Amino acid sequence: MNTAQRIQLNAQTDLALAEIISALTYALDLTEGQPAGHCIRCCWIGFHIGKRIGMDPATLWDLYYTLLLKDAGCSSNAARLCELYGQDDHITKRDFKSVDTDSLVQLVQFVLNHAGVKGSLADRFKRVLRLAREGEKLATELIQTRCERGADIARRLGFGEAVATGIYALDEHWNGRGKPQGLKGEEIPIHARIALMAQVIDVFHQIGGRNAALRELRNRSGTWFDPALVEVASGLFSDDVFWESLKADHLDRLVQELEPEGRFLMVDDDLLDEIAEAFGQVVDAKSPWTAGHSKRVALYADIIATKMGVEDSRRRWLKRGALLHDLGKLGVSNSILDKEGSLTPEEWQEVRRHPTYTEEILAHISPFRELAIIAGAHHERLDGKGYPKGLVASELTLETRIITISDIFDALTAPRPYRGPVPVPEAAEIMGRMVGTALDACCYNALMEGIQEIQLGAKRSSQSTRRAGGRTDRPLSSGENPGLV
Repeated sequence: MNTAQRIQLNAQTDLALAEIISALTYALDLTEGQPAGHCIRCCWIGFHIGKRIGMDPATLWDLYYTLLLKDAGCSSNAARLCELYGQDDHITKRDFKSVDTDSLVQLVQFVLNHAGVKGSLADRFKRVLRLAREGEKLATELIQTRCERGADIARRLGFGEAVATGIYALDEHWNGRGKPQGLKGEEIPIHARIALMAQVIDVFHQIGGRNAALRELRNRSGTWFDPALVEVASGLFSDDVFWESLKADHLDRLVQELEPEGRFLMVDDDLLDEIAEAFGQVVDAKSPWTAGHSKRVALYADIIATKMGVEDSRRRWLKRGALLHDLGKLGVSNSILDKEGSLTPEEWQEVRRHPTYTEEILAHISPFRELAIIAGAHHERLDGKGYPKGLVASELTLETRIITISDIFDALTAPRPYRGPVPVPEAAEIMGRMVGTALDACCYNALMEGIQEIQLGAKRSSQSTRRAGGRTDRPLSSGENPGLV
């Protein structure tokens, strides 16, 4: 069902689509290494350009969500970027946004300043040489990965092809030297042309103010940007009210109010589930070691909640929290997430910040404030030795305890850069020793009971298939991860 057709008011949640999507874009800003509110500011800038060229409400609505979701695929190339440059992917992404890729001097300078800067001289030389030889191919690969993932997420959320293609073509340039398809001129969807322009304006406005943004806009006219759109956008630079609003503390509300009249949508429970799953996938795409993590944590949380008799509506609500519990990991560099060795004290401190990021992002959605606290506490312990706040048992809700134990179980039974998956019996034993200090006993018992039922069901299904003479994979052993069945 198309999002535009899903105008259903849910009296229990009373959530506007614009409020949810705009709030969750703060997670995308983390991944791109941009100052908080980057996507929101881009929406403000790009939407006003669209209004100035006379877009009708339906087209403006598509532009609105193209601008908010332009970075939806940004996490999918973070690990590869970190591998290629050997440094913090946030820094690499942030700094690359100010590079004019039509300038060989700027490209060479960027590579020299970012490739292998923390490694040995030999490592740095090897990385620079590879980027020099394969730079064009690698850049296309990175951008295509990001653009395809972003467009797929838009489609999953029910947005039409105008939004999906706008996101997919974000990095195309007017002169045909962009990526991933090398589109030229008006071959580039209008939503993508405006989104890229808004992005560059915001980046340079943050770096050097209004004059720097205008200068860069005009410098790239005819190369990156449609000259006619540059002329329209240039008219914004004399509008003091526009720029004051861009810096306002309540810009989030102003952007939510921009959604075209007659297109204001409320979110039903089904769409809310899809949004949570989509952004859970954004998180899991950040590292190959966390693929499927959020979805499995949500599964385990639902198993525990079912066993403990949590009512259906609360279980559904909890599952969304489980899907979104690691949003803050988008703010942690892949140089840390994918590290094979031990973390330094500084790296460990960075990891410990991610629950705070999760809480701050979800708190932007007013009806999610309780969920924000619950998800943000998933690394707390009953004995007060967890992080980031050192909460004690009396301060931890049942929902937090459920997400915590689900997260730990999946972290143990899934592979990590520094080890293989821990067999289920061993994981159960490890977690059993944590009951009463870190973990809730009732939640632990409910999870173990649920896992045993999954294993038994898988075994019976396998035996039944064999008796029927059909093809079967080997049955799940006690050492395998039931979350992958």
